[in-house]
Amino acid sequence: MTATGAGGSSRGLERRTVVQRLLSDRGGLLVVTGLGSSTWDAAAAGDDARNFYLWGAMGGAAAMGMGLALARPEHPVLVITGDGEQLMGLGALATIGARRPGNLAIVVLDNGLYGETGMQPSHTSCGTDLAGVAAACGFSWSARVEAMAEVEALRERIHRCDGPCLASVQIAADEPPRVLPVRDGVELKNRFRRALALAPN
Repeated sequence: MTATGAGGSSRGLERRTVVQRLLSDRGGLLVVTGLGSSTWDAAAAGDDARNFYLWGAMGGAAAMGMGLALARPEHPVLVITGDGEQLMGLGALATIGARRPGNLAIVVLDNGLYGETGMQPSHTSCGTDLAGVAAACGFSWSARVEAMAEVEALRERIHRCDGPCLASVQIAADEPPRVLPVRDGVELKNRFRRALALAPN
């Protein structure tokens, strides 16, 4: 892993393999996904009532994950999102750095592209370093991840709850088939609450 450093280096990991590994043997892990591909990747790894899919709430995944981590400190919380979605929610990183929820990890699947709007280059392909931004915001740990061995180490870090942490995982610019989970927002909320033994509201 490299602590920081931006721009188009080896983007090559297969996104579905990365997410499958991060969600394996998940124990009490709670997951929030950003819009589009990260939601489909989590669903492809196996739909779970403890997955909260944000669908179209672009820029909201990290903030939602922070709120969940603060409300449920006994659970590790993982946000899985894309570079475009996280770029839209940069302000949340500053708040996370200030509040420092130790049980929060953010994994950015970074292909340097806005995948949901036509694969236009995102700012990370032009030099924006999301791991560096997280470090500057006061995260306990942040890094670019470029190899599957590093993904395994990242999975262990997520479960140690020594965050907040952010990993910018460099993925290939591919578009695997969509695996669409539940889209009903009320049902997603209620099943998530049921998984946490909370009454629907």
